[in-house]
Amino acid sequence: MYEPTGGRNRPDDTSPEAVEAADTGLTTGAVARRLGVSPTTLRSWDRRYGLGPAVRADGRHRRWTTRDVAMLEAMCRLTSAGVPPAEAARAARQGAAEERAVNAEAPKAPKEGVAGEKAVEETSGSPSPDRTARERPPADDDRPPTAGLPLPGDVRKECRGLARAAVRLDAPAVDSRLTSAVERYGLTVAWQDVMVPTLHAVGRRWESSGDRYVEVEHLLSWHISTTLRRVTPSLRPGTPETAAGPVVLACVPGEQHSLPLEALNAGLAEHGLPTRMLGAAVPAEALTAAVRRLGPSAVVLWAQARSTASIPLARHLAATHWGVKGARRHPTVVLGGPGWAGRSAQGMFRPPSLHDALAVLAARYENSVPGPVD
Repeated sequence: MYEPTGGRNRPDDTSPEAVEAADTGLTTGAVARRLGVSPTTLRSWDRRYGLGPAVRADGRHRRWTTRDVAMLEAMCRLTSAGVPPAEAARAARQGAAEERAVNAEAPKAPKEGVAGEKAVEETSGSPSPDRTARERPPADDDRPPTAGLPLPGDVRKECRGLARAAVRLDAPAVDSRLTSAVERYGLTVAWQDVMVPTLHAVGRRWESSGDRYVEVEHLLSWHISTTLRRVTPSLRPGTPETAAGPVVLACVPGEQHSLPLEALNAGLAEHGLPTRMLGAAVPAEALTAAVRRLGPSAVVLWAQARSTASIPLARHLAATHWGVKGARRHPTVVLGGPGWAGRSAQGMFRPPSLHDALAVLAARYENSVPGPVD
């Protein structure tokens, strides 16, 4: 699989693949496997951006030389970094042309490649068939990575690089992009400005195209979860419990979307607040029992869908008391997720973002203020 950080997977000059490339050129399927993209993507890049092989066997079949593959590797590396495909293709072609000039290669025959197309156009006065085909918008199955993903125009460039890597199922690149985003911007900004917009774009594409992007959404979600857990500071053994109690994080019954809680858990750990992550679809009885056992300072309930958001459950938890008579306490209840929109939640907190949720929970914890009761 292609890795943007270097040529670790590139075969050496004596491998059978390299010998074949040097002698007869690689097939499209072999190049696709090597780069971690689909053959239809390579054909689309050829038609739309001119990133095709210099020579075609029998005038029809694509055979990719070592220099052709190097040009495609540059294309993958640039698109994974967030460069738009058309701009990346121009840079890849320019790099290939400069390499040919340095190596003093003989000029191609005028009927081959882009130069040949220009010669045909100058002679005939009309665009060549190859150029017309390349400039025609590709079919859905031939679109380059991230084509059609509904990313807004003002997203950070890291979103586009992450989306392209996810669509290619390029796990090393996805992991690298996520790690770099957290290191550059910090957890909160990386979640709100890079991870969430990319997840939403892939999710919308999945919903609008059947099951074509299921594997992309699953791979991206898994790597985001892995990244969030990797950056979550772990509590040292023997860390004393505080009087305020931990923050309990749980998805309501029937709710499977736990990634936002994982992001909140990581952020709270960064702030030094103790947490108890209960995860997805926690039954009401188990959640109530956990609150009574832990005596938390706050309980965060996540509901992605309106059908799972239960105000009666939230009110029940907010009214749960513990402790001796005269010093009884109850938790602050924080509601997260779009499922709570439009629901009456008097006395409960509904922060609109990860940043706001961290601020609310840190304030409640540090001040040990009892939560409001209806």
